Amino acid sequence: MNALMQISIYLVLLLLLAWPLGGLMARIYQGELPHWLRPLRPLERLFYRLAGVDENQEMTWQQYALALLLFNAAGLLAVYLLLRWQAWLPLNPDRLTAVTPELAFNTAVSFASNTNWQFYGGETTMSYLSQMLGLAVQNFLSAASGMAVLVALIRGLSRQRTDKLGSFWVDMSRSVLYILLPLAFILAIFLVSQGVMQTFAGAETAVLLDATTATDGTAAATQTIARGPAASQVAIKQLGTNGGGFFNVNSAHPLENPTPLSNLLQMLAILLIPAALCFTFGELVGSRRQGYALLAVMVIIFVGFLATAVYAEQQGNPRLAALEVDQAASAAQPGGNMEGKEARFGIVNSALWATATTAASNGSVNSMHDAYTPLGGLVPMLLMQLGEVIFGGVGSGLYGLLAFAIVAVFVAGLMVGRTPEYLGKKIEVYEMKMATLIILIPPLVVLLGTAVAVATTAGQSGATNPGPHGFSQILYAFSSQGNNNGSAFAGLNGSHPFYPISGALIMLIARYWLMIPVLAIAGSLVRKQLVPASAGTLPTDSPLFVGWLIAIVLLVGALAFLPALALGPIVEQLFL
Repeated sequence: MNALMQISIYLVLLLLLAWPLGGLMARIYQGELPHWLRPLRPLERLFYRLAGVDENQEMTWQQYALALLLFNAAGLLAVYLLLRWQAWLPLNPDRLTAVTPELAFNTAVSFASNTNWQFYGGETTMSYLSQMLGLAVQNFLSAASGMAVLVALIRGLSRQRTDKLGSFWVDMSRSVLYILLPLAFILAIFLVSQGVMQTFAGAETAVLLDATTATDGTAAATQTIARGPAASQVAIKQLGTNGGGFFNVNSAHPLENPTPLSNLLQMLAILLIPAALCFTFGELVGSRRQGYALLAVMVIIFVGFLATAVYAEQQGNPRLAALEVDQAASAAQPGGNMEGKEARFGIVNSALWATATTAASNGSVNSMHDAYTPLGGLVPMLLMQLGEVIFGGVGSGLYGLLAFAIVAVFVAGLMVGRTPEYLGKKIEVYEMKMATLIILIPPLVVLLGTAVAVATTAGQSGATNPGPHGFSQILYAFSSQGNNNGSAFAGLNGSHPFYPISGALIMLIARYWLMIPVLAIAGSLVRKQLVPASAGTLPTDSPLFVGWLIAIVLLVGALAFLPALALGPIVEQLFL
């Protein structure tokens, strides 16, 4: 009952916040600013003037894609150079050295692609300038890029007989200025009020009450406590479904996530914009029921996976039960599998976060996924392998689900012998080819990367666990990077160049080889005439279509990854 209450409160709050935000974002993308945002309009115009951009000049899909790629490439290069030069730059009170080339490359790609995979500990690797000017800025820009691509796709569905999809520069600027910045500012203030760290002071040395022994065997009487401007980065890392932690243990750190309220706020922020974009979609295509249908698909699959994770973790470890270890919840203990979880959050909030962060393309953690039971760890892994379309990243989750919707109506059309349509646009061979690329590229790069890792000496040397669990760690890492999530099972040694370089290449493919087909679909659809609905048109806002789309999403994920999952978490669960 306690678990049901916590989950219900979370979902109700999420939907109550997402509904008005979705309407607000629709007005912003239509150029209809509310009164309280209009003071920022001169700043928007100033940006265009400085950049030499005509906000009224719209782009074809090829121009939109080129602007997106060039802008993201410039950001990637800037972050790489910043990390390589950070030892000689200001705002480095702890005198951290320059980041190594392969790690700087992996990190730059990671934050440009909205993945935020981390082969490093933030407090021991990144200066304050690198965190703020490099990583936090990319948190805004990578999120805005995904939102811009989604808006372009929506225009492709709603407009007709044109080749213009809007302006990338306008869509990105409005995403940052009117949506991400205000929300991040509000959330950061709330987080600071809860005790999340926000300071430019360097690390603090504290005297231990009881002296202990360090890992090298020497006596230790003090502890170094890392500090820094964390709250501002935490806010946008959650809202932008970025997920990279300021501290190494991410949102399990007491200075990054100190209270149950900060935990709730951060969990809400993870899914807030992805959920709200479903309402935005309904408003922009002129049918709110279409947005409700897509949101229903997300919520139903999410709840099913969440229930599985909570159940698996509350059952505890069968090996311990065989040793007659008491794992039942009582007044003296929380019960279940508490390994790797914060006592202040417990099993339900840990499983809820793990499900939310991998349903969204977020990747932040408040518990160690590697310590979950095999069935509990299967949940976040499979959610990523579905293509990050169950909420997913801001923008990228919904345009990924729309690709599945295109496949769903195409398959349904084949069954009844009718040309498939979606929102009045005929779905033909070109759209299906592009949608197929969107759906098949992530499984391809994940499975290929995993195969190379387990078949080569370099890949095997990075794994720290043998058997099925070691395989699960490798599969999870490539699933995370190949779907731009960023969470990790841990257990992989990133000091060897194999994993940082291969991971960076996979993150690039998973981000941009999907964005281009999405824009190509938008460019094809926007030229087509809207076809009036007829008696033979499949309603895409009905419960029947919701169930059909759920089946398509689950079948594709299961068929692609079931053999690999059988070698990892499934066989490990059977061993228990």
